[in-house]
Amino acid sequence: MYYVIFKWEYYIKNPGDILAIWEGGIAIHGGLLGAVITAVIFSRKKGISFWRLADIAAPSIILGQAIGRWGNFINQEAHGGEVSRSFLESLLLPGLIINQMYIEGAYYNPTFLYESLWNILGFVLLVFLRRLSIKRGEVFLSYIIWYSVGRYFVEGLRTDSLMLTESVRIAQAMSLTLIAAAVLVIVLRRRLEKAVHRYADRD
Repeated sequence: MYYVIFKWEYYIKNPGDILAIWEGGIAIHGGLLGAVITAVIFSRKKGISFWRLADIAAPSIILGQAIGRWGNFINQEAHGGEVSRSFLESLLLPGLIINQMYIEGAYYNPTFLYESLWNILGFVLLVFLRRLSIKRGEVFLSYIIWYSVGRYFVEGLRTDSLMLTESVRIAQAMSLTLIAAAVLVIVLRRRLEKAVHRYADRD
């Protein structure tokens, strides 16, 4: 639905395509929003802390995103602009990746790889944070910040972005919004002392 909203001019004329997910149209920001809403409802029904649940899930989410980007590699999608083979070779990429980035007569920037590596680093960071005596909820909020920073820069290289305006990419606008929101939540929770619970891996 997230994707559909931003492509409404097309889908209002072709409503039958809304469910055609095999043709694309699955956006990670929409998936994350749905996951958060589901987790809030689930945690309230079960009487558990949403923040603790989110902290547990965050490392797995970003690792899943890192793996998922290789689906873009296999499908030869979500890539950047046209580049030379020598540029790809200068990145010390294996031939498998270089050859797969050859699409319809041209080589393209492997943005899937940049985001995948960024997310793997994020996974390591979140696991490290989880071992610290950190306030509950801040592992998840750190995930939001880390992923959004990487996505902002990688999105600027992609050629298939959803556009908010002619010059503003939706994913970049969403990334900046999420960074600001996550930082604000951390600051407010600390000042209001609502995040008093700390834990390490053993908790």
